[in-house]
Amino acid sequence: MTEKLIKKENLQNVIDKIKKESKKIVMTNGCFDILHAGHVRYLKESKSKGDVLIVGLNSDLSVKKLKGNSRPINNETDRAEVLSALESVDYVVIFNEISPIELLLKVKPDIYTKGADYTEETLPEADTIHSFGGKIEFIKLVEGKSTTKIIDKIR
Repeated sequence: MTEKLIKKENLQNVIDKIKKESKKIVMTNGCFDILHAGHVRYLKESKSKGDVLIVGLNSDLSVKKLKGNSRPINNETDRAEVLSALESVDYVVIFNEISPIELLLKVKPDIYTKGADYTEETLPEADTIHSFGGKIEFIKLVEGKSTTKIIDKIR
């Protein structure tokens, strides 16, 4: 598909290369089902926090667990391809777990971004990020932009 999509088993090689080049790694994660302007702005802002943006993409299995059997609308391969086409995204890695904690422990990003609908207190990954010295940055969400709202409008 694309050289931006990396398998979890090849992730360490990519991370080692980035760290050897002393580049600042930013990571975020999500379902990114029906990509919209809010996603694009969020990812662009995330990328501005460092040199390399790695996006953890929830697999179809984990999206179903998080959002219900009617989701995702787009399969993980299509979602990964669309994300990979964005200039702000350097790498995409698909993960099966509901939580990105295992992936975070592999990547150990310098900065982890999440939407401002979270706080340090409500973010389940916060302790993990702090355990390896990472920093959390919250990105302001674009009002009225969400995949759920798009799906509701289509219905």
